[in-house]
Order: sequence, then C-alpha cells, then structure tokens
Amino acid sequence: MAACRRVQLLLLLMSVVVSVCVSQAPKANVNGNDVIPAQIKNHGQGQAPNAGNPLAPAAGASQPRRITGWKLAEEEACREDLTRLCPKHTWNNNLAVLECLQDRKEDTEIASDCNHLLWNYKLNLTTDPKFESVAVEVCKSTITEIKECAEEERGKGYLVSCLVDHRANITEYQCHQYITKMTAIIFSDYRLICGFMGKCREDVNALHCGSISTGEKDIHSQGEVISCLERALVLELEQRENRYEIKEECKKAILRVAELSSDDFHLDRYLYFSCREDRERFCENTQAGEGRVYKCLFNHKFEESMSEKCREALTTRQKLIAQDYKVSYSLAKACKVDLRKYRCNVDNLPRAREARLSYLLLCLESAVHRGRVVSGECQGEMLDYRRMLMEDYSLSPEIVLNCRGEIDHHCSGLHRKGRTLHCLMRLGRGEKNSLGATCQQALQTLIQETDPGSDYRIDRALNEACESVMQTACKHIRTGDPMILSCLMEHLYTEKMVEDCEHRLLELQYFISRDWKLDPILYRKCQGDAVRLCHTHGWNETSEVMPPGAVFSCLYRHAYRTEEQGRRLSRDCKAEVQRILHQRALDVKLDPMLQERCMTDLGKWCSEKTESGQELECLQDHLEDLISDCRDVVGNLTELESEDIQIEALLMRACEPVIQAYCHEVADNQIDTGDLMECLIQSKHQKEMNEKCMVGVTHFQLVQMKDFRFSYKFKMACKEDVLKLCPNIKKKVDVVICLSTTVRNDTLQDVKDQRVSVKCRKQLRVEELEMSEDIRLEPELYDSCKQDIGKYCQNVPYGNAQVIECLKESKKQLTQRCHQRVFKLQETEMVDPELDYTLMRVCKQMIKRFCGDADTKNMLQCLKQNKNSELMDPKCKQMITKRQITQNTGDVNTLQ
Repeated sequence: MAACRRVQLLLLLMSVVVSVCVSQAPKANVNGNDVIPAQIKNHGQGQAPNAGNPLAPAAGASQPRRITGWKLAEEEACREDLTRLCPKHTWNNNLAVLECLQDRKEDTEIASDCNHLLWNYKLNLTTDPKFESVAVEVCKSTITEIKECAEEERGKGYLVSCLVDHRANITEYQCHQYITKMTAIIFSDYRLICGFMGKCREDVNALHCGSISTGEKDIHSQGEVISCLERALVLELEQRENRYEIKEECKKAILRVAELSSDDFHLDRYLYFSCREDRERFCENTQAGEGRVYKCLFNHKFEESMSEKCREALTTRQKLIAQDYKVSYSLAKACKVDLRKYRCNVDNLPRAREARLSYLLLCLESAVHRGRVVSGECQGEMLDYRRMLMEDYSLSPEIVLNCRGEIDHHCSGLHRKGRTLHCLMRLGRGEKNSLGATCQQALQTLIQETDPGSDYRIDRALNEACESVMQTACKHIRTGDPMILSCLMEHLYTEKMVEDCEHRLLELQYFISRDWKLDPILYRKCQGDAVRLCHTHGWNETSEVMPPGAVFSCLYRHAYRTEEQGRRLSRDCKAEVQRILHQRALDVKLDPMLQERCMTDLGKWCSEKTESGQELECLQDHLEDLISDCRDVVGNLTELESEDIQIEALLMRACEPVIQAYCHEVADNQIDTGDLMECLIQSKHQKEMNEKCMVGVTHFQLVQMKDFRFSYKFKMACKEDVLKLCPNIKKKVDVVICLSTTVRNDTLQDVKDQRVSVKCRKQLRVEELEMSEDIRLEPELYDSCKQDIGKYCQNVPYGNAQVIECLKESKKQLTQRCHQRVFKLQETEMVDPELDYTLMRVCKQMIKRFCGDADTKNMLQCLKQNKNSELMDPKCKQMITKRQITQNTGDVNTLQ
C-alpha cells in the first residue's frame, strides 16, 4: 500500500510541476531531389498544414495556463475525445489522460487541435526545467551512481533521456517508476527522443518519411516516421543501385532508438499499433518487458492468422537485430557476460562489424565448438536467432542482394518456414548448378552463421520433413543432439526414410560437406589434428592456403597412413573421417572435390545413372576415359575404398547377411586394411550372398583390375617388388603377369634367392586364384572370347568360372584367337591345378579327404589316383575324367 501511495504522489507531483510553453521548431524541407526507394516512399507522410509554424497553438485550442493544477481534461480542444475514449477516473491525472489518448485503438481518430495540444504538452515535459528538477529530486542517488547522467548539461532534456537510456540499471523504486512513465512519453514521438530530430531531419525529409511539422495526421504517435527510417536502413543493404544512403549519425540514432525500445514492445510505436490485435491473439498471456512480447510474436510470425502488417513490422525489427544484436534485449542481456569473456566485442573491431548478429553468432559458436563454456541462457537465445535466420531468408541482406535473380526465377512464393533457402540449396546441388557464385557463397556463409549441423531444430524445413524418420530411426538420440543428422544420413535410401526428408537432408548436407567445421562432431574430434597436419585456423576464421573445403581432403589423406609414413590421425579423428566418407559414398555431390573436378565427365558418361551410388560406379567404370583431374580424384577415392570398403555404405547394407555369417570378425576391426573385401570375394558363392552384394563385390573386383593400387593388400605386399621388377606397369592384370612370370622363371631356374619377396608371392597367389573365378577378371582372355561368349555361352553366368568352363566345352567351335587363349589357360591349369577354379570348387571336399598333404602342383595327380575310391564324390569324379580327357586326347600338345 505504501508503494502505491508513493506512485500516486509521484504522478501527482509530475502533473503539478509541469507547465507547457510554446516553442518554435525549424521548418521541414521536403523538396529534396534525392533518390527515394519506392518501399519507403509508399509509407511516407505528406507535409502537414501549418508547417511554417509547427508548434503554434491550434485554432480553437485554449492557451495552456501557467497555474498549478492545470489539467488536460479541462482543455476544450480535448474534452470531447477525452469523454469518449478515456475512463473518468483518469481525468484528474494528466499522464493517465496522455497514455489513454496515446494508446487508443488504431481506427479511432482524435481531433487535430487535441493532437497539437498533446504534442506541446509532451515536448515541454521533456524540456521544462521544473520537470527536470523532479527527475533530480526523485532520482538523486541514481544520478550520482550513473556518471554519464551526472555529467549531462541541464535544461535541455538530456538528463531525462540519459536516465531513460540507463533505466535497466535503476534500482531506486520511485526513480524507476518515474522513468518508466517518461519512457512511454518519450518513445511515442521521434521528436522527443534526445537528439534524434537533429540527427535525422535531413533523412526524414529526403525519404519523405513524414513532416517534422504538426498537421492533421496523428502526430503524437510518430512511430511511422521511425518505422520508415528503419525500413530505409535495412533496404540500404539489400540494393546495389538507386539506393539512398542514410547519414551515419542518423543510422546510429535509428539503431539506438531500436535498442532502447528492445525490452518493451509498447515503445516501438509502429510495431505496437501494427501488432496490437496479433498480440492479443497469440501472446495474450505473455507479460510485457525484457523483450518477451517481441520473442512471442517472432515465434508466430508465419502463422496463417498473423496480420500482414504485423508480419512486416516484425520482419523489419528482425532485420535491425541482424544489423545490431543489441536491438534484441533478451539476446544482449543473456550473452553480455559471454561476449565480454570471449572478446566478441573488443574495442579494436569496427563497430558495424562487432554489432552484427552474424559476428556475435560466429564468435560465440566458435567458443562452443572449442569446448568453452557459454551459458545455457545465452545458447538458448543463440538457438532462437539462428532458427530465425534459417526461417526467413530476407533477414540476411547478403542473400537478398546476391540471390535476387535465383529467387525471382526459381523460388518465388516460398518465403515461409525456410522453404526459400532450401529452394536455393536445391539449385546449388542440382545437375546444372543454377546458383551464381556470389549467391552460393552467401548461402555457405549463412549456413556457417546459423550452424544447423549442431542442432537440426534450427532448420525448420528439415525438422518438419524428417520428424517421422527421427521418431522411428533416431528415437534413441536425445532431441537437439548433432548425431541426429548423422543418424538420418545412415538411414538414407532405407525403408525408414521418406522422400521429403531425403531431399531436405541432402540439400543441407551439400553445404555442410563443403566446410568441415560445419559438422560439429568432426570438428570436435579433429580440430587438434587439423591444426597439426593441415595448418587450419579458428572455427570462424578462413585461410586462403587451406580453404574449408580442402581441410577434409587433408584429413582423409592422413587417415590411412601407415606408421612408417608417419603423421597419422588420432584414433577418434580417424573414426569421424570414416563416418563422413561413409556418408559421402551415398551421393557424389557430398564430395566437393569429386563433384567439382568430375562435373564434365558426370554429364558425359553418367547422365543416366541417377540411382544412389551409381554415379561413382560409373566414373570408376570409365576411369580410362576421364579427364586427368577427375581420374586422379576417382583413383584416390577408389584406392581409399580398397583399404576400407566400409566406406561404401550401400554395398555394406547389401552384404550385411554375408558379413554377419562369414566376415563379422574382420568387419568389427577398426582398421580394415582390405580384409573385409577379401572375405566378401571368398564368400561370393555362399548361400547368404544376394544379387546386390554379388554385383557390388564383382564390380569392385573389375575396378581393381584397372590399377594394382586399387587392391590394398596386393599393393602393400608387393609395392616394393613392383617398383623393382615391374616399373611403369599400372594395370593390375599386367602387374600380376609380370610378377607371376618372374616367380615362374626363378622357380624353373632353381634360383636360390627369388626376386619376388615371400609376402608378395603369398598375396600374388590370392590374386591369381580370385582372377580365375570370373573370365572378366582376365581381360586378355575376355576380350579375345567376347564374340564366342555371345555365340556359345550367352546365358551362362560369369561367376564360379562357368563361362570359362563353357568355352572349354565348346573349344572345337571357338574362333582361333579365343581357342589359343583357352588353350593357354588350360596349359597353365595343368601345370598349376590350383588355378583350375572349377576343379578346385567341385572337388573341394575330396581334396580335403584324399589330398590334404599333397603339393598344389600335384593336386590333379592325387585326385586321379583316388578317382575310383568308393568315397569319391560323383561330381568330382566326373570333373577329374574331363581333365584326363583333355590331357589324353593330346589337345594341349596339338594346340602348341
């Protein structure tokens, strides 16, 4: 009750001491010839009557009297409006009357004479020495504490404006109540804000934002003037040509006014009137103060029932926040300590840069990614504004400026909920890449500023599209965890994925993949390795020597180095690099270097390969035809796959049954070194093998034939031997022939120290046996017999050496070239029966039973000796007979 009495006494004191005196204001010059943007001019105010003497008493209005107890309610000019609009209990309090008439409904008009009387009254409230003396009296201790206010020149209204500026720091109760009331008065008219009129008069007139003089319009609520200037300020950044540049001191004044009105939306008069009904509809229970109503309205901005006028006003305010984060009270307050702690507002930075919302986000996000502690309250505010930037492209002037053409031609009408940005992303990853370079860069910058990789909820379009997938496939991961995106990628092209989610996910991942820092898990695990090995800079810094897109290439080059090669990645970092490689294998567009260097070849050779994984397979199939840069990238990637085939995520899915049954031990190893692919090759004809897995494994075998480096185990076992004995030979089949010939010659000549190393001879035998399983793995034989295969073995499967066996059985009908090749093969098999794939497969169990101790060179002889045993398998016995016939008919000799 005591507090209430103090407020009543304070208001009474304010009403008593105020006297109103007429002052002369300068004339407004509205005849400027400056370029005026249409968006601003349409909202401008025409010149009001009586411009020559804007503060002259209105006709019919009684002159304010210098007597104690003068009341607005007693003035004839306002009596009718007062009776109609204001409750009777307010009539005895001038400030209550003022507040009532000032906050009336938008469609309610008051008399022009009353408008003018109110204006005179308010202007004099802020400048009358007696009124200032009230401030000195009730805010005595506050003024002493606030040095800036204590030093203000008295008698010009600057003291009260200073107290308004520092109202958040006022703890004195009466002073706080007094300044709160004054704030409502000051912000109701731009001319009453300290220094504003002097700094912005020229721009107000040039932009036709309104007259500084009094007129018929509701001039005691000049929020439209400030709103007009705010729109001009944000438009300035969105236009290259025909733009009006607001004077620097006026820019500062506009942003300062926006900042001072940031805690209470009532103080943004234009927004207040534009959104009054929307506030009641969406935010009725939201208490005013500390920017809460702004935040509530921002959250409902794209609701269908939101009025267009309110939406426009909210967008303008959001654009001002993008220019100066202090225009958001909640953000500035929540992050004040963290900004200072991490030097995000250091003095040596240009004011315009450090004030940008993007700079604040990048600076604090950098701290978070480096493992520093940023308060939960600040991170919550950052999340809200990152989501805001992703929802509405128009809040990013760089996007508006650099992507205008693309938006007009391809993405018009998709403004809401982030759909425009995703439309632009789709253009970026499209076949024709319809984005200009500057638009692409603007998008990449926005993705870094908003950092959706760290929390999928920032991307509303993605969040809504993938909600069902997250609830089924990723429900074990907590909401907001960055692993959600990785989980979604793991389920790409699976039954749980839905089409809309697939599109939104790939659109976002296209841009994340072009900057390694945008995957927060990769960055956290690899930042030390990146600094040590790739000479990277901080999270929000770039380097021309090592641009963001090149860092990942650097990391994966070091991921598969041996101990002898040195400078390897840490275990945790390597695991993350492997994760990213698995994801990139799903879509060539997620590999920036591959897409950039192979764009021409993709169009030339692979335009019809549209299914997942087909494009890379196509490039591998045409390896010899690719241009040099593309061939190098595809070759390096294929070499990498040979060491860690798990990178091929689609192949791994297809081969899961076989892996679980026969290869789970090698698949579980963190270091693959080619063992898994070798196991899959050896398991090609197991019952668990399905067609997709078989095709994938065989394709990889065929690709390996193009370059011996694509067979990791063979490369590692024989690289020194190849350099010494087979220099300048690249194709695997040629390398195998070269080394095999060397081994055979050394064996025939009984050379004591064979030239081919033991480890290479062992792996060479594995390669020879694998090649004998499919005629396509022996290119010379395959090329020589293509015509005969089409004629005699057209419906015979390639695997299990069935085509080779078909050719052997049809040898009398074969062309001479093919006949000679088949003979050469048979000759080799007679000398080395282990290379007779069909014999070894059909007689596998009999070899174990009868010839377990026999030398591989004598395998056929051993089987012949046991051919008539009662325990001999009939199919094996039949195969032995076939081989005997080949020998006994002298066919081998005659073909020589």
